[in-house]
Amino acid sequence: MKNAIYYVLLFIAIQFFTYYPTIIIWLMAEGMPASRAVSLTLQGNVLISTPMVIVTQLLFSLLMIAIFLWRKYCEVSPAWLRTRQWQVLIWSCIAGLGTIIPSQALQEVLPDLPDALQQTMAGLMSSRWGYIVVCILAPLTEEIVFRGAILKSLLKSIQPVWAIAISALLFALIHANMAQMPHAFIIGLLLGWMYYRTGSILPGIAMHWINNTVAYATFRIAPNLTDSKLIEIFGTTPRVWMAIGFSLLILLPALLQLHLNMKKAN
Repeated sequence: MKNAIYYVLLFIAIQFFTYYPTIIIWLMAEGMPASRAVSLTLQGNVLISTPMVIVTQLLFSLLMIAIFLWRKYCEVSPAWLRTRQWQVLIWSCIAGLGTIIPSQALQEVLPDLPDALQQTMAGLMSSRWGYIVVCILAPLTEEIVFRGAILKSLLKSIQPVWAIAISALLFALIHANMAQMPHAFIIGLLLGWMYYRTGSILPGIAMHWINNTVAYATFRIAPNLTDSKLIEIFGTTPRVWMAIGFSLLILLPALLQLHLNMKKAN
C-alpha cells in the first residue's frame, strides 16, 4: 500500500514540476521578465494555449514513462506477447468500443466538466499533436502507472478484488473532478481486471487507446457532436436506450471472450 501511495504522489509531483517550469520558461521565451512570468504562473493568471498544453503533457508523459521504466516500478517484458493472445487485444478494442455510449450516458447524469478543462480538451482534440498526447501517451502513461506499478504492488499484499478496487479508486481520484471520477472508477475496475488476468498492461493500453481514439476522431469529424446529449444525437429516448442496448451487445460478449481467453504468460 505504501508503494501505491508513493507512485500516486510521484505522479502528482512530476505533473506539478513539469507544468509550472514549462509555462514559466515559455513565457520568458516570449519576452516576459522572469519575475512576472513566475508570479503570473503561480497565481494561475496565465492564458494557457493549446501548444503550451501539448508541450507540458508531452514532457510529463515522457518523463513519467522514463522514470517508471528506469526505476522498474513497472517491469516491461515481451513474455506476454510471446503467448500470441492476439484475440485478447482484439476483444479489448471491441470492449473499448462497447463502453463509449454507456460512458456518455453516465457522463450526462454527472456534473459538467469545468469550463477550463473543456477548453483544454477541445484544444487538444483540434490539434494533430493532440492525438499523440491523448490517444498514445495518455493510455501508455496511465497503464504503466496505475496498472503496471500501482496495481502490481497492491496485488502483492492484499486480495485481488481489493487491489483492483483500490487501484481504480486512485485512478478516479487523480482526475480531480466529479465529472470524470465515476466513469474513471468503473473503467479502472475493468482495466484492473484485465491486468490481473493477463499480468500485462498491453490489453489495457489497447482498450484505452481505442476509447480515446474514437473520442478524438469524433471531435475531428463532427465537432458539433462534442457538446451534444445522446437525446439530441438519436432524437428520442427509446432510440437512446436502443443505442445503449446495442453497445452492451458489443461490450458484454467482448467481456465474456476476454474472460475465456485471457491468461498470463508462463
